[in-house]
Amino acid sequence: MESAISFSRLAYPRVLIGAGFILFQIWILFEPQQPLLERPVHLIFALVLLFLWRPLTTEALPRHTRKAIDAAILMAVLAVGAYYLIAFDRLSTRMENVSPVLWQDVAAGTVLVLLLLEGARRAVGWILVAVLLVFIIYAFLGPFVPGWLRFRGFDISDAIEISTMTTAGVLGVTTSTSVHFVFYFVAFGAVYSAIGGGQLFIDVALRLAGWATGGAAKAAIIASSLMGTISGSAVANVTATGVFTIPLMRRSGFHATRAAGVEAIASTGGQLMPPIMGVAAFVMAELLSIPYARIALAGLIPAAAFYFALLLVVDLSARRLGLKTLSLEEVAAMEPIWPRIHLLLPPMVLIGCLMAGYSASYSAVLATGSCLLAPFLRRRTWIGPGRFVAAVEDAPRQAAEVAVPIAAIGLIIAVAVQSNLALKFANSLLSLSDGSIFFSLGLAILGCIIMGMGLPTVAAYIIGAVLYVPALKQLGIDSLAAHFFIFYYCVLSMVTPPVALASFAAAGVAGTSAMRTSFYAFAMSLVAFFIPFGFVFDDAILFSGTAGEIALASAALIASTALWGIAVGGWCGRPLGLGARVATGGLGLVAVIAPFGSAAWIVSSALGWGLVVGLVVTARASPGGLARLVFADPEREAAR
Repeated sequence: MESAISFSRLAYPRVLIGAGFILFQIWILFEPQQPLLERPVHLIFALVLLFLWRPLTTEALPRHTRKAIDAAILMAVLAVGAYYLIAFDRLSTRMENVSPVLWQDVAAGTVLVLLLLEGARRAVGWILVAVLLVFIIYAFLGPFVPGWLRFRGFDISDAIEISTMTTAGVLGVTTSTSVHFVFYFVAFGAVYSAIGGGQLFIDVALRLAGWATGGAAKAAIIASSLMGTISGSAVANVTATGVFTIPLMRRSGFHATRAAGVEAIASTGGQLMPPIMGVAAFVMAELLSIPYARIALAGLIPAAAFYFALLLVVDLSARRLGLKTLSLEEVAAMEPIWPRIHLLLPPMVLIGCLMAGYSASYSAVLATGSCLLAPFLRRRTWIGPGRFVAAVEDAPRQAAEVAVPIAAIGLIIAVAVQSNLALKFANSLLSLSDGSIFFSLGLAILGCIIMGMGLPTVAAYIIGAVLYVPALKQLGIDSLAAHFFIFYYCVLSMVTPPVALASFAAAGVAGTSAMRTSFYAFAMSLVAFFIPFGFVFDDAILFSGTAGEIALASAALIASTALWGIAVGGWCGRPLGLGARVATGGLGLVAVIAPFGSAAWIVSSALGWGLVVGLVVTARASPGGLARLVFADPEREAAR
């Protein structure tokens, strides 16, 4: 029955076009084509799928009118695709700012920009469209803008040329990222989830931590970190794991708001978790022109510190509040892990290929191929064709919902670069901060948080990278550290009120207040809020330097996050008052920003590790202790 139902769905246009999208991406992986062929075709596939999956739904128009508009939009997409195929030879050989811009170039480019605006609206909402419109208006009204923002402005031919006719603009770095990275990793995540990998991660997390103090929340954190290795999307992580973990936290005594907040911040951290860190990390690799594997390696220590801090806060908060654990019966009732352990093969293949030096896209394809083998290694995990058909539907849809908005963001890059806005903004920021590195970093953080309110992480990161990274580099900050700094705070904007997409998604699952959830998730994020200052002042945290330097920097970062965890958790052998919590958090900040090897750095780092050791010893002496979170046997714990 499953097979019959599944194959009948192959007649759906969305499935057939999605399958064509997949075949195109496989073809260009093994037979690379010129950018002005690969990128437009990729974008046309994405636009067609996006408009098919997200038709007009406004009740202000009759149903037949909506269908007619959607049909006209699809015809416009195909017309633009035909233009790029017909004009390919001319576009690939013309000289920018020298060769003429023809009327058909202007017509096709204008239609493409309008399609991208409408696609971005349907994919992520009006906020991104509003930002795009501001930059488009600025491109034409530049001569009339006062002060340092003024520039000569563009006419329609200039605007279309820089936006749609070269390997910049909408066919630039953002679309290149979608072509060469995003599609393959999205496909891997979709196929791996289809074979049961996502559910395995959740069950592993519950087995590891469900029975410990604050176990349901710890399981949510572990599950979200594992899901982050295949998803890289905060909202997707919330919806995938939250439907299981939030009810478990509620049964353990967590208030709905607290449960939703834990899930929101844990899922947000998935974008920081190697090997798949979200679309923004792939864009970072393109902007820096370095292998994605280097980005993943650089993100390893900050991600470990992030999740260590969250686990510590959950453990200490649960002790302070006296929250109960999940019963051993609840944990034991889950489906056994060992008969499904072979489903860990695909992520192991992915990590192994990246470590072996294969390209990120090729590694993702090999890992996806292993997904077709892994379920059949044991009879218990065999799956039918319906799961794969669902993946063929889901992977191109998800890729399209990413490709269209980030292609639209290429308009921002084109305008910011061609108008010299990026350099002007950097100089203005340095002038405003009077050369103070802390004030400049603070302004950059504020800008990232504001931009991240309602924007996808990748959109906020690209804008932040264009506007803030040049200023940070002028302050002497390493390029990789500057990009990671911006990336990190754009990620945290997903839980920062008043607009916090991950918090809103978690609140919807928990049935609680979105705003209260946002504030609680933001409070939890404070345990990791200053981690970027660590790699700004010591880039050994990003795996730059000798093994000894990396080890010392990592130890100091763990010590500082432990101090913040104690401050936010409010417990260190006994409940802590406000003064003690503030002082402990302040010492954690000193451990991050104090010069390496200074007295302040040594004292604060030593204190952090001393408190960690003390907490582990204390926890080891009590049932459900933190020290036994991973290796202990639940049945032996029951006997205690």
